[in-house]
Order: sequence, then C-alpha cells, then structure tokens
Amino acid sequence: MDSMLSRAAARLVAGRWIAGTRADDALKDAKAFNSRGIKAILNNLGEAYRSKAKIDSTVSNYMYLINSISGMRLSASLSVKPSQLGLLVSEKELERNYLKITRAAKKNGIFVWLDMEEHDTVDSTIELYRRSIKYGNTGICIQSYLRRSMDDEKRIVGDGGIIRLVKGAYTEPRDIAFQSRAEVTKHYSSMMDYLFGHASAFMIATHDMNMISKAMRLEKRSKKRAMLGMLKGIMNREAVRLAGSGEDMNIYVPFGPDWVAYSYRRLTEAGHTSLILRSLMKRQSIDA
Repeated sequence: MDSMLSRAAARLVAGRWIAGTRADDALKDAKAFNSRGIKAILNNLGEAYRSKAKIDSTVSNYMYLINSISGMRLSASLSVKPSQLGLLVSEKELERNYLKITRAAKKNGIFVWLDMEEHDTVDSTIELYRRSIKYGNTGICIQSYLRRSMDDEKRIVGDGGIIRLVKGAYTEPRDIAFQSRAEVTKHYSSMMDYLFGHASAFMIATHDMNMISKAMRLEKRSKKRAMLGMLKGIMNREAVRLAGSGEDMNIYVPFGPDWVAYSYRRLTEAGHTSLILRSLMKRQSIDA
C-alpha cells in the first residue's frame, strides 16, 4: 500500500516538475520560460544505463535538442548525467558520448552542464569535467551535502571551471555526507562565499530564499553577477519575480519517460517536504 501511495505521489509531483515524455515538450517549456526572461536547462531523464541502445538513444535526444535550441534560437543549456552516457559501461564510453555532445553544443553556442550523481561516481565525473574545461562551454554540478565538496570546489575553480552549486538529493552514509539540513546549508553558504571570492562564473541553484537573498547581497558587495537556478514547478512565481528584477534566472526542465527515480529523490530530499507540499497547493504555471 505504501509503495502504491509513493508512486501516486511521485506521479502527481512529476506532472509539476517534468515537462513531458518528449524532447519537444521540454523545448516548448523552454520557449515559455524564455518569454518571461528565464533561461532553461534541459535534462533528458534517465540514469544507470548499461544498455547500448538506451545510451545511444539518450545521446541522440541531446543531439536533437542541440539542433532544436539552435534552430529555435532559444536561451537554453543542457544538463547530462554520466551514468546515462555510459559510465557504468566504461569511462571510455562515457567520455566518447560526452565529448560528442559538448563539441556539437559548442558549435551551436550552447552550454553543457555535467550533473553529479552518487558519491562513488564523483571522482570519475570531476576528472572527466576537468579534461573538458578547455572547450569553454561546460560546467559541473557540485553538491554541498558531501563533506568533500569544498575541496572539490577549490580544485575546479583553480582549473578555471564553472560550478553549479546545489545541496544534493541522494542518500549517502554519514561519513560521506552531512545528514542534517542545517549542516548542509552551512556548508552550502561557505561554498557560496568561496565562489563569490574566487570564481569568475558560477550558478547558485537553490530554493532556499535565505541563500538566494545572501547571494544577491554578495552580488552587490563583490560586483559579480551569479547565475541563479531552480527546478521547474517548485517556485516558478519566485523565478519570474527574480528574472524581472534583473537576476540571471535559470530553470531546470527535465523530460522523458524515466521520471520515477527523479521524482522519488525530490520527494525525499532533505528540507524539501514542506516546499513540495506548498508548491502542489499553489498555481505554478510559467505565467504565474
């Protein structure tokens, strides 16, 4: 019974958070967000692929997005997961597919974010990203709930990389990750301080209004303009307001039939429960 309720809840949330099952659904959302001064980050849902057919299909979807974003002149970037591009097959397979996407994206003036997954993939993900920094159109997601992340951030910034700072949504052991919301937020705040002090370009991706307010204060103090990021369907109204005030606002727009794992993670993410419930009770259309 509990699993049936969880799946029903995930399906309800998916309707808010996910553009649809097809790439064209995400492109439609991107166009709508652009009309309100908001950039889109498009992600083809799916992870932990070992099937060559699934991996190739995912790569093809991203290539389609690149051509469509360029043709439609959208203000949109891509976000890809290592395990959907072949990490569990081999690092060679992952790198081949990732470079195919990033090179095609660069030719079309499109930015590509490399998402972060579970802790045991962090090293391979960071090393792949560090090899791609030279292409100039790539960034990486770093999760503040991991105890190691400040060290990773400093190394990436030192290499000239671009970080999208998030709190993190996976469940990890205590020795690997902070367990309380307060600890994760404190680490996030410290990592944000470092970015404003040492990085030239970065994204503050959070729904924590205290952190967003702090970022806006740091923008004024440092004379740096951070990108801000949120998830589709959580705080659309606030995103529209921030964009209208002149902030560089970005909305993460996932799509695809493999929505279950993503929705479960968001439902159980520390500190998101009350936010999710409020978002479900409020109108969260792009025009809201």
